[in-house]
Amino acid sequence: MENRAQWGTRAGFIMAAVGSAVGLGNIWRFPGVAYENGGGAFFLPYLFALLTAGIPLLILEFTMGHKYRGSAPLTYARLSKGGEWIGWWQTAISFVIATYYSVIIAWAMMFSYFSFGQQWGTDTQAFLFEDYLQTTAAGEFGSLVPSVFIPLIFVWVIALGVLSAGVKKGIEIANRIMIPLLLVMFLIITVRALFLEGAIDGLNAFFQPNWAMIGEPSVWVAAYGQIFFSLSIAFAIMIAYSSYLPKKSDITNNAFITGFANSSVELLAGIGVFAALGFMASQSGVAIDEVVASGVGLAFVVFPQIINEFPAFNGIFGFLFFASLTLAGLSSLISIVEAFVSGIMDKFEVKRKTAVLFGGGLAALLSLVFATQGGLNFLDVADYFINQFGIALVGLFEVVFIAWFAKQLTPLKNHADAVSDIKLGAWWKICLSIITPLMLGYMMYGLLKENLLGDYGGGAYSREFIFNYGWSVAIGAILVGVLLAQAKSWKKTSLEVPKSASADKEVSS
Repeated sequence: MENRAQWGTRAGFIMAAVGSAVGLGNIWRFPGVAYENGGGAFFLPYLFALLTAGIPLLILEFTMGHKYRGSAPLTYARLSKGGEWIGWWQTAISFVIATYYSVIIAWAMMFSYFSFGQQWGTDTQAFLFEDYLQTTAAGEFGSLVPSVFIPLIFVWVIALGVLSAGVKKGIEIANRIMIPLLLVMFLIITVRALFLEGAIDGLNAFFQPNWAMIGEPSVWVAAYGQIFFSLSIAFAIMIAYSSYLPKKSDITNNAFITGFANSSVELLAGIGVFAALGFMASQSGVAIDEVVASGVGLAFVVFPQIINEFPAFNGIFGFLFFASLTLAGLSSLISIVEAFVSGIMDKFEVKRKTAVLFGGGLAALLSLVFATQGGLNFLDVADYFINQFGIALVGLFEVVFIAWFAKQLTPLKNHADAVSDIKLGAWWKICLSIITPLMLGYMMYGLLKENLLGDYGGGAYSREFIFNYGWSVAIGAILVGVLLAQAKSWKKTSLEVPKSASADKEVSS
């Protein structure tokens, strides 16, 4: 009899999946990507990418986890002989991301406190890099920064505490609280931003279509990249989460809900961010393009400047914004850590609390590297290379392996159709076997060409630093995946595929 943990409700699973997908990138990455790639015109390739890559991949990973009832390593091992290393590669990527993602959440947590009284002062850039992070030269560790280290402890206590409580009593309950609260808070921010002076100018800049850019290959690559990186696909999370679904689960519908919910939050973020940027441009007397930023700069430099200019309730607005970042980050961090915790539980047959203590504890310990004075430089390089040459590359390996080597698209389609109201047509197999591999392959070609001919950071980092903390991290994740796949043999019974709902239906028919 199967004794794998299960979600308490379908809504609980969807909340958790949406919580994983909705993270920091929705708020600080999407608005800038859309603006730089055609504004309103970008939504056409974005929607096309969602329907041809995002949702098909979500359906694929939901189906894999549901059918094979395991973490990514166990699922790949059950799916096809020789595939386990891909699952471990994905979990290794999740492990790396957890070590630095937790630190960014700690920043957001601390900036929630700084919001009251605008403790960052008028020069928000100097405050972030010099006063708060105390950044040193690339390659130097320096000492631990107390104002990063202390909130980082709280971040890990919350995340590991939730994971230790289990799927139903921990992850599900946490997301049922965090996701509605996140949406309410960010909705308040957006509505308030819309009534600021200059907000309309900001929205016009965000939505005004530049149709001339639609023909640019880079715009379509950006659309696929945004969809790929924002949906938590290809790094073990969605496989692990779907393995906790009951046998009777509408997989396809769940994937559509998750995909469109994530995109809705991105759109909401774009509206709120550009309304605020329009206000800042109006107050500064400059054009919108002079204040547009993304990533760390948008969240921790530009937004504090915007908060400084607010006509009233500056502290409350700032708190809501950074608390939203904190909640978005925590919901994603919990899912990221669960990806490798579930792998440890399955492979080494240990209890959840042991896996959380070992896997989560090790990630927490290594995260201290990014809490040092040199942490920002290490974070910047590790984040770029593990995303571009980790997630994107393993995603390419995933779809090619399943579609062309293991030839499992038809069995997986049959399984999804057996338990779902929406039946998968030929479009699903075409997307995963042709469109997605071609787009990811083109992305990887462009990225390799760019990074082999030039250096990341435009000369800000030495080649030695980029290799040691960028390329080595990305390549190391692959090696760890291969080594863990060889570390301990599965018991014969562990690799038996559990009796599935689709099998029941096929037999009865």
